Amino acid sequence: MFFVYRSHYEGPLSKYVRRLPDESVLAWFQRNWHTADLEPELGVDPYGLDSIFDNAAKHGLPVPTSADDLREALHKHLYVEGGEDYVRLDEHSLRVRTDDDEVELAYYFFDDTVIAQSPERLAYLVHDQWPLPDTADAPARFTPSVPVLPAGQSGADDATTYAVLMTFSDGESLAITTPWEFPGVSLGNLAAHLRATEPNANWDPELLVLRELVEPGDDTIGPALERCNRWPGFNLNETPWPGLPWDHELTDGRDPGLSKIHVSDHLAHMAIHIDDTFGYQQWYLFDTTWAATHPDLAQSLLRYAGHWDPLERTD
Repeated sequence: MFFVYRSHYEGPLSKYVRRLPDESVLAWFQRNWHTADLEPELGVDPYGLDSIFDNAAKHGLPVPTSADDLREALHKHLYVEGGEDYVRLDEHSLRVRTDDDEVELAYYFFDDTVIAQSPERLAYLVHDQWPLPDTADAPARFTPSVPVLPAGQSGADDATTYAVLMTFSDGESLAITTPWEFPGVSLGNLAAHLRATEPNANWDPELLVLRELVEPGDDTIGPALERCNRWPGFNLNETPWPGLPWDHELTDGRDPGLSKIHVSDHLAHMAIHIDDTFGYQQWYLFDTTWAATHPDLAQSLLRYAGHWDPLERTD
């Protein structure tokens, strides 16, 4: 079973992943029902999760013997910032959304059955390694399973590049973006395409900054990402707007030297350092060649950007 804590306090990927020995969510709660300190068990202290165990001890709650018992206990005694819909338990998973008055947070328990059944929804969420695998086979077809926004005029390549830009500025750190697509543009030609393309009126500020910082001699998108990393406008307190990077100083403890950038032929990603408290925000750029080689990672990453609950069904 997997435990995942989606939190901007948790490293360059803003999430923490841990393998657990239990066969089910119910079995994990049964084993830990009388646990006073969760950190040795999980490796982190998820915001609010301890409340169910504190209340179990305070009120003498019996160990749940079924999923229905556990659901009732969670809805009555688990502290979350939100309603019952923020606590979602089924036979194979528990998904919880909350916030700590600074940023939104979520934590999850997934048994091996749901991981095997839904890799196109969960592969990125349970992936804990930097960088993502960047191997890519021959170009192949890839169709996103979630909505994406066209970023303008099509290029001439037999590929499409997707941009997943998970920056935020007001504490709303979950379900923060709809991915962009550049049809007919491979990642290798994205820099040239950005230089030659007038921005769409609806472009996110991050795309505008990226376009502004592409220089005529750039053969790949890597140098522009390096300049974005040094551009001072990205922080938690202000909306990032494009402008000359030398107009302002870095704010709020940003340290570009702590950021991580990885660029390959068909995948580029950056974990941009924000500050020592709130950690990092992530940008991913990949084309259909990479996505077709790693379809579960690609589909689940696109989904991760737009909704806190990867198992929510909209069809």
